[in-house]
Amino acid sequence: MSEILISGLRVRANIGVPDEERAEMQELEFDLRIRTAMSFDQMKDTLSNTIDYARVCHRVSEIAAEKSRNLIETLADEVAGKILAEFDAVSVEVELRKFILPETRNVAVRCTRVRG
Repeated sequence: MSEILISGLRVRANIGVPDEERAEMQELEFDLRIRTAMSFDQMKDTLSNTIDYARVCHRVSEIAAEKSRNLIETLADEVAGKILAEFDAVSVEVELRKFILPETRNVAVRCTRVRG
């Protein structure tokens, strides 16, 4: 099993339950664990045989910014589904952190999606 890990991807989004919270974009942070369809030894040092992690990061930022949402759960699920649909991944695990409660470092959700 071969995986690509993206840690601490920071994006901006309008997210939160009260209208005031969604009024301005806030910073969120993603960790992604993407299992590739090919093992690394099969990739033959060729970008087209793997998942372009720069494209993944750009796409996650686009998804986060495209519309307002109430729940980070919704955004995490949407990101996981789109990574599976748009990239050659066997599975994806998404952890999404939000920095909203003053007495915590962050709150987080995690979801895993598997192709098929």
